[in-house]
Amino acid sequence: MKIFTTDAIKKADAVTIEKEPISSVNLIERAAESSAYWIYLNCKNYTRFTIFCGPGKNGSEGFAIARMLYLKGFDVDVFIDKSKSKLSDDALLNFKRLQDFSGITIYDFVEIDQYNFEKTVLVDALFGVGLSQNLEVIYKDVIQKLNLKKNPKISIDIPSGLFANHLNEENDIIFKTDYTLTFQFWKKSFLHPETGIYSGEVVVLDIKLNQEFIDKTETFDFVIDDDLILKIFKPRENFAHKGIYGKAIIVGGSYGKMGAAVLATKSAMRTGSGLTFVLAPNCGYTVLQTTCPEAIFIEGCEKKIIQIEEQENAVYGIGPGLGTEKETEKGLFKFLKNHQKPLVLDADALNMISKDESYLKIIPKHSIITPHPKEFERLFGKTENSFERLDLAKRKAKELEIIIVLKDHYTQVVTSEGLAFYNVTGNSGLAKGGSGDILTGILTSLLAQQYPSLEAALLGVWLHGKAADFAFEKYSREAMQPTDVINEIGNVFLSLNKKATTKL
Repeated sequence: MKIFTTDAIKKADAVTIEKEPISSVNLIERAAESSAYWIYLNCKNYTRFTIFCGPGKNGSEGFAIARMLYLKGFDVDVFIDKSKSKLSDDALLNFKRLQDFSGITIYDFVEIDQYNFEKTVLVDALFGVGLSQNLEVIYKDVIQKLNLKKNPKISIDIPSGLFANHLNEENDIIFKTDYTLTFQFWKKSFLHPETGIYSGEVVVLDIKLNQEFIDKTETFDFVIDDDLILKIFKPRENFAHKGIYGKAIIVGGSYGKMGAAVLATKSAMRTGSGLTFVLAPNCGYTVLQTTCPEAIFIEGCEKKIIQIEEQENAVYGIGPGLGTEKETEKGLFKFLKNHQKPLVLDADALNMISKDESYLKIIPKHSIITPHPKEFERLFGKTENSFERLDLAKRKAKELEIIIVLKDHYTQVVTSEGLAFYNVTGNSGLAKGGSGDILTGILTSLLAQQYPSLEAALLGVWLHGKAADFAFEKYSREAMQPTDVINEIGNVFLSLNKKATTKL
């Protein structure tokens, strides 16, 4: 799914109005209908809604939603600024339609302090993606008061006060919602930690904007969705043998850190590599042979790895629990200088590379590196926020001709062409030691199965997050463990195969 800027979204609206053709107020009606229907399906435990409407398009949607919810049998009140705000033409039309319903009470913002908010859902329809400047004082005051309420909150299109494309100023007033019902596209600000905290759970509603315009309009930012994954995923052939699905070698582990190598090895096997090897210190032999009997152990030194030997037709995933001893560092860079094929670098491998900028230049082209924000900072330098970090990642991916998987709540896959793909599977249950090791194993396995580097990265981060979502449903974010995520990989593949092989 493409992520569009505010300007592109406005053009999509305009082209839809022209080409369909449809009036602007009827396009608003379509957006309102999709929102009201979602609310009707998901808020049946509530009977009362209080909708806060601004003077423009978002307010027009709010007026229409109020009318529709009332007709579905809900109690609805509406708040507006009666003092001076001039409504747009579409907002005025929907406001007049609303006035035909005597059961809907319209309040002024100044009456908020006297209003009874008990057992009501708050709906924010003050300002949508068209917001291009800071809010007026009256709207700031409204939002600040609403943010103090414990009521369930829903924003229409985007939380009011939040910019769609870029970071807000530190002291900006923004509506903090539980759910955002957004239209057609994810907005970039939903996907970054500094701004995404305001949007709650995001629901993308398809309002049938002009598909030709969407297909032809270029963008640098995308969301990894199910359609993209189904295009990438290759179901296993019936007459296949293990040689077809590659040789994955996990290089990791050191004294006291064998668990990381175990997790990466298990996830590589669970993801389907034909043969899975693990190069680890001898002190981990019993641990690995006991926990991963299907994997083939390659003997390293006693307590750390000091040499990585090239094996023919193998894909390497290097870093989990590896340690950063001088001998290990020497062995890693000797290997990288002579290795030409794409590989996966994570954790301690990245920590060693970050010691010297020249080390970055020997990473094989089209390799995948998977830094979390602190590792990224050590590799490439400090940035002020996640928007700047992504811009820097795009520059570095292009410069080094690699793929950077920038781990975050919404992990970004950054390509050498300057594209960013946001992954929206996964949850905060992954915020535990070992989760990154699992991702390393998954990515190494997919590369071994001859997925191109970008496809391996896209499918890998999606698969990792989806397995975590399945684990969350069983164990909760708090209790789920990395091993639970590995155990759910099979269920994700079952689901994928079912979708990919459906004939009717």
